[in-house]
Amino acid sequence: MLQQTTVAAVVPYFERFLDRFPTVQELAASSEEEVLRYWEGLGYYSRGRNLRLGAIAICEQHGGELPADVETLQQLPGIGRYTAGAIVSFAYDRAAPILEANTIRVYARLLGYDDDPLRAAGQRLLWELAALLPPKSGAGVINQSLMEVGSLVCRPQMPQCPDCPLQEFCRAFQLGLQEVIPPKKQRPQITQLVEGTIALRRRGKYLVRRRGPDERWAGMWDFPRFPLTSVDYNARLTAMSTRSVQEELFDSLHSNWGLTASQPGDLHQIRHSVTRYRIRLLCLHVVYDSGPVQHDDSQWATLQQLAELPLTRTSRQFAEHLAANGR
Repeated sequence: MLQQTTVAAVVPYFERFLDRFPTVQELAASSEEEVLRYWEGLGYYSRGRNLRLGAIAICEQHGGELPADVETLQQLPGIGRYTAGAIVSFAYDRAAPILEANTIRVYARLLGYDDDPLRAAGQRLLWELAALLPPKSGAGVINQSLMEVGSLVCRPQMPQCPDCPLQEFCRAFQLGLQEVIPPKKQRPQITQLVEGTIALRRRGKYLVRRRGPDERWAGMWDFPRFPLTSVDYNARLTAMSTRSVQEELFDSLHSNWGLTASQPGDLHQIRHSVTRYRIRLLCLHVVYDSGPVQHDDSQWATLQQLAELPLTRTSRQFAEHLAANGR
């Protein structure tokens, strides 16, 4: 959970997850949908799916015991070289290298390596250094200490070199290059998108679909969602543009789902970010008129049933908005 997520955000998820899945056997016996429900809001949902698949593999192939060597661990779903090294050194106190954001910065500065450490040549060099450091005993303490040095002392900006226990070995410090090593990463160009989503209500239930394996938020449930062209990302909604959005959403619902609807409510707006995308999501509540639902992985669900499904973050927000407004 801590990969790509902050400690403050993870703690309640971690506690809730372990309360529901206290053993690897219980996790292996769960459904993907239930695991995703407990992962909902953390993002990068492949991590949750791989955690369950890894539990299944551990139970089926390793007698319910987590392997204790890097090579075997890397054969489990979702476990790469860093995660395998962290497990071996932290859980089993065996010598194993780890390389992650903090130690990459520490090692690059120690070596005075001024090229991009994330490229293949840099990764080879830093992994070679990392492999030399952990002792046969106490490896977990050494690895954790190096990560803490990177997090608290050898920081990306304004590194605390006078307090650094590695100062005398640091080539970047000796050359006065600690502020430029490693080189700053280019910020990804932000793409602004406008999308629309529809809460289609029929006899107290709403239509939702499970997102496919090649889509963002794969495996999560979502209200029907469409790209919008009738309004710009920064444009203010007027009476005219609101009508245009409503018409475009009705057209998309009919052309993509073969469904018709009526009685549109007010547009509800949600803004959210996904990696390099900034999305303006316009949400419309409508009433089902006609047409068969022929999409696979779709269902009608009450608001109470939606509370049990793993929804995308914006669909959860929209569902809560519907509930708060007595829909």
